[in-house]
Amino acid sequence: MVDGNVKLDRTLGLGSVVLFGLAYMAPMIVLGTFGTLATASRGTTAMSYLIAAAAIFLTAMSYCVMSRVHPVAGSAYSYARRAIGPGIGFLVGWAVLLDYIFLPMVIWLIGAAYLAFAFPGVPGGVWIIGFIVLTSAINIVGIACANRVNIVLMLVQMAVLAAFLGLAARYVLLLNGPGGLVSVTPFFTAGVPFSASVAGAAIAAYSFLGFDAVTTLAEETRDARRIMPKAILVIALGSGLIFVLSAYLAQLAHPGAAFASTDAAAAEVARAIGGDLFVTVFLATLVVAQFTSGLAAQASVGRLLYAMGRDRVLPPAFFGRLHPRWLTPALNLLLVGGIGLAALAMDVATSASFINFGAFLGFATVNLSVIALYLKGDRRIRALGALAGVVVPALGAVCDIVLLWHLDRHARLLGLAWLALGVAYLGCRTRGFRRTPPDMEFAG
Repeated sequence: MVDGNVKLDRTLGLGSVVLFGLAYMAPMIVLGTFGTLATASRGTTAMSYLIAAAAIFLTAMSYCVMSRVHPVAGSAYSYARRAIGPGIGFLVGWAVLLDYIFLPMVIWLIGAAYLAFAFPGVPGGVWIIGFIVLTSAINIVGIACANRVNIVLMLVQMAVLAAFLGLAARYVLLLNGPGGLVSVTPFFTAGVPFSASVAGAAIAAYSFLGFDAVTTLAEETRDARRIMPKAILVIALGSGLIFVLSAYLAQLAHPGAAFASTDAAAAEVARAIGGDLFVTVFLATLVVAQFTSGLAAQASVGRLLYAMGRDRVLPPAFFGRLHPRWLTPALNLLLVGGIGLAALAMDVATSASFINFGAFLGFATVNLSVIALYLKGDRRIRALGALAGVVVPALGAVCDIVLLWHLDRHARLLGLAWLALGVAYLGCRTRGFRRTPPDMEFAG
């Protein structure tokens, strides 16, 4: 039994927290979804990422405020619960749960798309099923799989990404001369409406998911009130710069949105700029990164569902059970794997939109939590002034809602249906909303 007074050791500094945040986001994801974004934005991927980065930065400002006010392992759920109320907090947590459940499916789908590009004779569905079976088997037998993405793999990804950008710049330089590297077309293209770039931004935000994951390290970070806000801003700005630059150079190397395979478009660009050897290295790195990320994502949601079953937030007979031999939440892992089979009938754009519905709702609620505390007269928020306490979070919330509205129609319908189910479930659990909702802690 663990002493309830035992606390996590505060050993992490700014550098460690930033590295964790960047590793969690998996930097190469910007190339994994390039074709999908180019198609949605009609060739203005750099503008899509710029719009998404602006929305994320505004939301990051609100996360900074909340991490100062509540320097504990946090999430959109816990912030909303404290600032707005337990009922809203529960529904935000319910919406974010959709992200956790569908995230492995999106990861497997992207990895399978690139394997199908490398081996065109093998149907894409084979790779999807292969990912699901292998990942589920590894997680069920309990081979260690940490939530934190391996830092070494992140550095390898960064090296391959840097090589991609260097080769893309060289390719454009040889093709169009020095002037070719300076162009507005990845941001603005004649005949392409701004709404197309916004639609692309709604998908581009998927690449930023995890920038807020460092809030779960608050209780392991030295002087969390000071370091955590800095880390959040560095991660938001740094990833935004990486993603905009990557989209800009990739779009210059391959103008427009015509690809042999939209879901594996970056591999076509990699072959054009670096030849067969580079595309092999590129594909190997991307697939390994996707596999590792999928392994961690499935293990994470399996443990989350188990914790919710154990705490009777979800039916314990199913979700709160462990395998008698391997002591892993096998039923939960199999459930997530079964949901992943939906990837057989989906594309990257639609599946990523599913993830973003809960994310945008969570982001908007964090912004509204800051405003709620300001209006309640919280002295810590009032001390920051109206700009940080009202104006910036209001702009962030508006941006998040606009991007949510531009998601794929099917994703919006699924998200709203899931939210309605959450309201009904909350009503049942609280006897007609007369009791305090059950606790849904998402801190990892």
